[in-house]
Amino acid sequence: MHAAMSESELQLVARRIRSFPDFPIPGVLFRDISPLLKDPDSFRASIHLLAGHLKSTHGGKIDYIAGLDSRGFLFGPSLAQELGVGCVLIRKRGKLPGPTVSASYSLEYGKAELEIQKDALEPGQKVVIVDDLLATGGTMCAACELLNQLRAEVVECVSLVELTSLKGREKLGPVPFFSLLQYE
Repeated sequence: MHAAMSESELQLVARRIRSFPDFPIPGVLFRDISPLLKDPDSFRASIHLLAGHLKSTHGGKIDYIAGLDSRGFLFGPSLAQELGVGCVLIRKRGKLPGPTVSASYSLEYGKAELEIQKDALEPGQKVVIVDDLLATGGTMCAACELLNQLRAEVVECVSLVELTSLKGREKLGPVPFFSLLQYE
């Protein structure tokens, strides 16, 4: 990828992330990707940049993209198409038909569970997990645990936005993590 081109693509993406102070609660600065989705050029740039990173890092050694419920679904299928691979869904509990496996994770108040269909992946298949944003890393970590239950190999986790001060990356342990944009 040409350096100047990728820089302008990154600027295209960065310009379309809006910030809302004190949402959903006071003290939180919410990073909104809605303007990015409204702008085809910015959305295309985000997919192109993520795909470019994955191609250069893993070559053709990715079997599936796993999209995380729910905003990871917005990027998963397009990213999978760009890479010429399939997309599988990791959903909140109770949303998938058929036999599933689940992993629970902590929320601010209580617990939540993620599920994937038991037949979604074969042992040894190489998977990249995508979401829109990495904060504390709880959801992404549970997704990794879920794929480990199916004996799939999580080769990397990626997101558009990373909130670095929340140290979510550290929760992922040895699993590589990549984000397009980093904010405190």
